[in-house]
Amino acid sequence: MSRVAPTIASLAALIFAATAWAQQPRQLEPLPEPPPPPPGLELDPALEPQVTITKKGEDTVEEYRVNGQLYMVKVTPSHGVPYYLYDDVGNGDFTRRDAQDAGVRVPKWVIKRW
Repeated sequence: MSRVAPTIASLAALIFAATAWAQQPRQLEPLPEPPPPPPGLELDPALEPQVTITKKGEDTVEEYRVNGQLYMVKVTPSHGVPYYLYDDVGNGDFTRRDAQDAGVRVPKWVIKRW
């Protein structure tokens, strides 16, 4: 019984070392630059969100706008988890969502305005 314990311990150490060696990251290469978009499909800079980053006290506030309209605010406190404020409808009423919320956010596109 005294010979079995060191054999099992050495076998366990060997298995642990093998799995640790197998999990070592391989040599990574940078991704190549993406190809330019085909002619006629250039990106519209007006549709890209404009991001404004400001510091309010020790908090970092990122404001996201499209066409000048504020639709999302990300607040990162100096101590704690970031949270988001969303304007889902576009009327200026923001709802808070935490970073760990697993809820599904349904897209709400404006199809036609009168």
